[in-house]
Amino acid sequence: MFSGSIPALVTPFCDGTFDEAAFRQLVDWQIEQGSSALVPCGTTGEASTLSNAEHHRVIEVCVEQAAGRVPVIAGCGSNDTMNALLHMNFSKKCGATAALCVAPYYNRPGQAGLIAHFSYLAENCDLPIVLYNVPGRTVTDIEPETVCELAKKYPEKIIAIKDASGDLSRVTDHRMGIGKNFCQLSGDDELALPANAAGAVGCISVTANVAPKLCADFQRACAENDIEKARSLNDLLYPLHYAMFEDASPGPVKYALSRVHSWLSDEVRLPLVPCNDKARKAVDHALEHAGLL
Repeated sequence: MFSGSIPALVTPFCDGTFDEAAFRQLVDWQIEQGSSALVPCGTTGEASTLSNAEHHRVIEVCVEQAAGRVPVIAGCGSNDTMNALLHMNFSKKCGATAALCVAPYYNRPGQAGLIAHFSYLAENCDLPIVLYNVPGRTVTDIEPETVCELAKKYPEKIIAIKDASGDLSRVTDHRMGIGKNFCQLSGDDELALPANAAGAVGCISVTANVAPKLCADFQRACAENDIEKARSLNDLLYPLHYAMFEDASPGPVKYALSRVHSWLSDEVRLPLVPCNDKARKAVDHALEHAGLL
């Protein structure tokens, strides 16, 4: 269902509120530049700082502006199963293609709890689920055996994973444990090349916010098995991948976007603050290296 370069979109703010006009421009630009799907209200979208009303409005605007040109994978994760279901039901109603559901954070459920959480969501909403494993943020790790159990139990509902575990062996674990039809997407830009070689088919990307065409071209080269071109594009993007995390994300990527587009600001919400000078220098250097400045 999903492949290629899929940006985890930032949520633009202006004087503390959702900048809907800028977000609509961002959606159009991403599609024009070759992004194959869009993810509103993920980690990069500062979903943890949005009220439910804001969260739903961001998803609604993304679906409306995309207008069927690309799929929308709505960020629906929560450490409260019922709130995750609320997000999923809204996203289904407004026309999202799938839900991105992160492992519940802070609560630290075990593997049995994760199976119960995702099973409840799969059984109570028709929207397909993309699992999101990012143990560096959630502490909880969706282990490969759990992913395989869920995907086999709900083959029509739990259809994909965004894996940001940093463990490349999991691509093969999932492929051999579930089958090739289960969609695997890298959650780490810098690991997208080896992940694709192991069987992933794309990346839910931070870098694609600011370099959508380069990221789309890179993913296309991977899909076409043009390793020389893929490696060359990866080299262009590589410093940018790391610059995006020189300070708390999405500070650096919002700064990068403000350098590329006058209609986007680097405003973030507390407890985040605009990225520091070291990060700004790293971003500027990486943008120049990639030919974006």
